[in-house]
Amino acid sequence: MSHRAQSRCFIMKIEKLTRNNWREVAKIYQDGIDTKEATFRTETPTWKDWNETHHLHSRFVAMENEEVLGWCAISPVSKREAYIGVAEVSVYVAVKYLGRGIGGKMMHALIKSSEENGIWTLYASLFPENIGSVNLHVKNGFREIGIREKIAKQDGIWRDTVLYERRSKKYQ
Repeated sequence: MSHRAQSRCFIMKIEKLTRNNWREVAKIYQDGIDTKEATFRTETPTWKDWNETHHLHSRFVAMENEEVLGWCAISPVSKREAYIGVAEVSVYVAVKYLGRGIGGKMMHALIKSSEENGIWTLYASLFPENIGSVNLHVKNGFREIGIREKIAKQDGIWRDTVLYERRSKKYQ
């Protein structure tokens, strides 16, 4: 590899997601909304709303050359004490960076951090048509646990979601 080619190579890093990342994170979130394959949401939440509904730990961005390529985080599934170790996973990669392994690297960081912070079960509700996200979860130890048929409407059309979960081996 020539020196010139090397100078254009960048190393992706996984870093803690902070308020400073929000503008880029929100754009990637909006990409997910626009594809209609990532969420039922129709608007990107504000930083305040997003921050209040996600764990303070286990939230990351994938960075390359100061650019946010994707983000991931977990949110509690319930306020009840019995479910304190159960969290819902969100993993979003910028559309232009799909297929580069970014989701997998973020998922590894998310799983490690969640286990270090007492989370014993990770949960995801995915559109079955989002094959990339389904494959990402399955490759990382999630198993299908059920289908919610016609759970909600999107643009007037009933959509299904498939539920996946990953039980930590640390908390067997």
